[in-house]
Amino acid sequence: MAEITAALVKALREKTGAGMMDAKKALVENNGDEAAATEWLRAKGLSKAAKKSGRTAADGLVAVQVSEDGKAGAIVELNAETDFVARNEKFQSALAGITKAALGTDGTVEALAGAPSPDGEGTVDDLIKRLIATIGENMTLRRSAKLSADGKVASYIHNAEAPGMGKVGVLVALDGSGDLDDIGRKVAMHIAATSPAAATTDELDPAIVEAEKRVLTEQARESGKPDNVIEKMIVGRMQKFYKEVVLVEQPFVMNPDQTVGEFLKGEGATLKGFVHFKLGEGIEKEEDNFADEVASMTKGA
Repeated sequence: MAEITAALVKALREKTGAGMMDAKKALVENNGDEAAATEWLRAKGLSKAAKKSGRTAADGLVAVQVSEDGKAGAIVELNAETDFVARNEKFQSALAGITKAALGTDGTVEALAGAPSPDGEGTVDDLIKRLIATIGENMTLRRSAKLSADGKVASYIHNAEAPGMGKVGVLVALDGSGDLDDIGRKVAMHIAATSPAAATTDELDPAIVEAEKRVLTEQARESGKPDNVIEKMIVGRMQKFYKEVVLVEQPFVMNPDQTVGEFLKGEGATLKGFVHFKLGEGIEKEEDNFADEVASMTKGA
């Protein structure tokens, strides 16, 4: 019996896209022969993942999970190619387990991919490869984040498609003495509705601020007013901009007469951070042209 080393298993995984346990079993079944093990995986339908890796995965689900003590929360975006797969029970079950596993990591995608798989076989990355082989679509573990607080971490899924998962997910970390679960959920719902760019003005990306100032300055100069007047105009317009994109400056959706910051202060709560994932945000999804597809299928018929 040939020795099945970690290097052999790694090489076969990279070649076939199979999960760690499947690659090891293939090598054991074929006495360490890589070529035979590759054929064995193909016959079992377990080497499909690598072939599908080039296809755009822009659908899927966002999932949230809060620890039992409520002091930590994780959010994960797992992409698939179609909404149909997002409704698949195996996909949803795997995502629930992956999100729970994220609570035990530092919140990065890299740490989560290498974390133990919730089904006990290899890593989370291995689990996703097995899902790809089983379901038949490319999948991507795109984003992951984790929040912690001395008080509470609240979560919210907008239009949930399954418990704890949907197209939009939010985590909010709060400290304070009020009903932090209720306060956090209300703020999370606000975030889902308004998509703030940052929690506070200080946390706003300087590049975003500078870009807005440039636009506003150009617009103000078209009025022909002197520079000292333009400067005052920019200050006022930037304040309006902050109210649009900064969480604590935004009018609270449940009571527009107060800002989110004022609401939190009135409830005795302090915002420690938030995370907002919208499914597929920033992904350029390839749109198939149905007419072209039919034409290509009928060529040579």
